[in-house]
Amino acid sequence: MTTSTATEHAIGGAVPRQRHGVAAILHDSWVVAKRNLRRMTRIPEIVVFGLMQPVMFVLLFSYVMGGAIQIPMAGASSSIYTQFLMAGIFAQTVTFAVAGASAGIAEDMTKGLVDRFRSLPMTRSAVLVGRTLADLVQTAFTLLVLALVALAVGWRIHNGFPKMLGAFALLLLLGYAFSWIGALIGLSVRSPEAATSAGLIWLFPLTFISNAFVPISSMPHWLRPIAYWNPFSATVQACRNLFGNQIGPVDSSWPMQHAVVVSIGWSLVILAVFSWLSVRKYRSAVG
Repeated sequence: MTTSTATEHAIGGAVPRQRHGVAAILHDSWVVAKRNLRRMTRIPEIVVFGLMQPVMFVLLFSYVMGGAIQIPMAGASSSIYTQFLMAGIFAQTVTFAVAGASAGIAEDMTKGLVDRFRSLPMTRSAVLVGRTLADLVQTAFTLLVLALVALAVGWRIHNGFPKMLGAFALLLLLGYAFSWIGALIGLSVRSPEAATSAGLIWLFPLTFISNAFVPISSMPHWLRPIAYWNPFSATVQACRNLFGNQIGPVDSSWPMQHAVVVSIGWSLVILAVFSWLSVRKYRSAVG
């Protein structure tokens, strides 16, 4: 039985032709991704509860805090703050998917599912690639719903459809890169509960020491360089530029002036480093 045939029989699907190299990796990864996507449809609570947190953030920040937060040269207003806020909420949503990715992989490890995959003649990296691709699909759906909620509370896009697509592409690239951080965490802890905590605890300082919720100019001088070079800040600023949601002057720092390039660069570096570390960790864990 070939690698792809054995994988299909174990997970379900039609019998494919024998594949080698990159074709085998892509095929096996897609099979694993479909398995995870089917699980999401059979347990819709995963998607529903994943949507609740970002929606609550939008409503709470817009209606409770929006009127109290000052934007330079724009003042304090809920409607103005909603325009400023949404790029940050979108970026926070895609990065917080790390917790779900880490918990899911940790659960597969503790339940022995990874050992079952190990017994199959399939490419080792396919388990992680398939899982992260499924998480990417879920993240894209969450962004779609969140954008509809944002439009309902007054958020608007001012730079046209192509730039809007570019902004969401940057968000999905950042989310996919961060899902590999979640994969490494899930492979490194002993339980899904520990994976959830480990996947979230470092994200709070990352997202709040940024331009997501307040202008960086309002931070202490010693903290500003950290916020400027935060990969989260670069993606948020890039999305504000592409959506046409920039309120007030753009910070004069190099990362903020070249936010799209910096965002892409950070995402690719994170993706390259953590995908390599995750696959390496997976091979040593099941080897």
